[in-house]
Formats: sequence, C-alpha cells, structure tokens
Amino acid sequence: MTENNGYMHWLRERIEKEGRYLGNGILKVDVFLNHQVDPLLMQGIGYEFARRFRAQDPTKILTAETSGIAPALAAGMMLQVPVVFARKSKPLTLSHEPYQADAPSHTKGGHVTLMVSHEFLSPGERVLIIDDFLASTLTIRALANIVEQSGATLVGIGAVIEKAFEGGRGKLRDLNVQVESLAVIERFEGDKIIFAE
Repeated sequence: MTENNGYMHWLRERIEKEGRYLGNGILKVDVFLNHQVDPLLMQGIGYEFARRFRAQDPTKILTAETSGIAPALAAGMMLQVPVVFARKSKPLTLSHEPYQADAPSHTKGGHVTLMVSHEFLSPGERVLIIDDFLASTLTIRALANIVEQSGATLVGIGAVIEKAFEGGRGKLRDLNVQVESLAVIERFEGDKIIFAE
C-alpha cells in the first residue's frame, strides 16, 4: 500500500487538487480519471500496476466498462497482455450465453449486470482485475465471479484509488490474491481528503 513512486505522488496531488467529495462516500475525479482522461497520468498508473503485478505473470486483464478501461489499458500496454472489459449492456455481437454477474452501482443507483463473452476468458488464463476504485468491492467481486465461471485463475486485483474507510480490502481477503491500490484515502474531513500514510 506504499506509494513512493513519483507518478503516485502525482496521482495523490491530482486527487487533492481536482478531486471533489460529493458526500455519501462518492469522490468525483472525472477531470483526470473517468470522464476526461489524462494520458500521461494513465501511463504512470500503467507503469506502476505493471511493476507491482509483473511477478504474478498475468496473461489477461479484466475490468468493467467504462471507468476501469483507461487504467486497465495502460496496465495492459505495460504488461503487454490483452485487456477485456465486462459490458453492462448486451450488444448483438456478444455470445448468446456470456459469463455474467450482477453488481450494485454506487454512483448510478440500482444494479448492473456485467457480461463477458466466452471467447475472451478461458481455463488456463491468469487474470488480473484492474478498476478505478476499491471501495465496497461489489464490482470487483462480480468480476472475480466471472473469472471463476470461466475457469481462469485470478492472480491479482489493482485499484487506482482505495477508499479504506469502506473496508473493501478486508472483504477481498478470501480470494487469496495480491491486492494493490495506488492511492489510499483513509477518510474525508469535510471537503478535505486524508490519505493513509
């Protein structure tokens, strides 16, 4: 959970300066992460994920559309492995019976069903999950469920920002995989963001 890399210091600075706490545990970082994307910051995020997970030898990265795609792609470029994103709506081109799992949406309200075609995940693959946030872990658990359905092996979970006060890390302990977050928020004090040391 340490973030001594220069890029990760930059990430914390961006969160402090441009992130906005909207209440109810929601942190708005759409200026650089999940609406508008800063390519140089993403490059650093990809480098750091690759550094932390290279030893796990992933063969594929899995994320959920849309906010997880940019950091997952950056990590995929650095690790030189394909990136698969779980869809939230079924296009005509998706196989008839995709792997699927339900996850509540914290920011949109309600539930979403995540779907991945059978042709993109299969037994024998080593899958790294990358997402923008580690908080309630409901989306990450749904992605882990899809990995399990496919017969692939989950080798790690990475998040750009962890909201430690939601206790998500502990909820992933039973998966017995490496879990890494690049910036860990301990709590909010009014509008102020307090990072874990």
